[in-house]
Amino acid sequence: MITNLLKEVGRGKRGARDLSYEEALLAAESILEMKATPAQIGAFFIAERIKMESVEELEAFVEVCRKHAYRAPVHRGLDCAGPYDGRSKSFIATFPTSFLLASAGLPVTLHGAASLPPKWGITLHDLLLEADIAPHLLSREQIVNAAAETGVLYVPAEEWCPPLKALRPIREELGMRTVLNTAEKLIDYGHSPFLVFGVYHNTVFERMAKLSQNLGYSKALIVQGADGSEDLHIDRPSRTYIVENGEARLHVIDPDAYGLETQVPEAAWTPAEQLRAAEAVLQGRGHLAFTNQVLLNGAARLQLAAKVDSIEEGVYTCKDLLDSGAAWELYSKWRNVMRSEGVLSCQG
Repeated sequence: MITNLLKEVGRGKRGARDLSYEEALLAAESILEMKATPAQIGAFFIAERIKMESVEELEAFVEVCRKHAYRAPVHRGLDCAGPYDGRSKSFIATFPTSFLLASAGLPVTLHGAASLPPKWGITLHDLLLEADIAPHLLSREQIVNAAAETGVLYVPAEEWCPPLKALRPIREELGMRTVLNTAEKLIDYGHSPFLVFGVYHNTVFERMAKLSQNLGYSKALIVQGADGSEDLHIDRPSRTYIVENGEARLHVIDPDAYGLETQVPEAAWTPAEQLRAAEAVLQGRGHLAFTNQVLLNGAARLQLAAKVDSIEEGVYTCKDLLDSGAAWELYSKWRNVMRSEGVLSCQG
């Protein structure tokens, strides 16, 4: 079956056609269940990369990923869908922002894995390892318990969706973006009604908006963010799409409108430096650019989830939570729980 589908998507830029949703489901099942050979899987990924995936094809891969994933409805909150190939040039603002949101009463789901192509950047997984947390060694129950206590769920994607781990060698060997680079970000491990999703090129805004609608999110914020992430820029305006009630509208978020625009310092990012910068922000002693970026992203996400009426109100809310130490306290609790759970897991 995969051979016939390959003939349709692999006829070159002009001759190839998009698969129907049903055809794409068959292709996704063949690939994610490893029924296709490595050569066939690699050929399909390359053909789709040349053709560019349709909304129906992406949706099919997401649905099959979800079918094979463990998904825990531990809380109804916000899913932060960042790049699994990591960051090479930017601060991972979504990490400290998540604890700010949770301390404001908005539960957050984060997810990731060890770095992947094409960027091979620093990932959330790298950052957690630097904090002496080994999420890939924790049981599902331990991770869910930590989320229930703190409101922050971190999912090691390759442990909760095993086909992603099985396909890693092929993806590493290809060294390029594949359909999985999008699909893996939308598995929605926590059954979240709200989504913030990062894109690199504005040419995919409409496709991602349609995809988020098809996948049933109540409201989504699609961001052309730093390093292709879900993080709003702090040194310039960010183009976003807000998706709600079957409609998508362009919305430019300008940090200068809230008195937050700041030049970002150059940094040689390492996992250790990412963790140091994130913890400094949560402790109230971070660099102004990174603190302001966390405030802006926190405010926009609180507005998305209707926790505040405006980004301006969200900025004040987030600043109060940073100044009071509430966000740092929650992060410290989460880190300690995840560390102790990791010790128990290793001893077991």
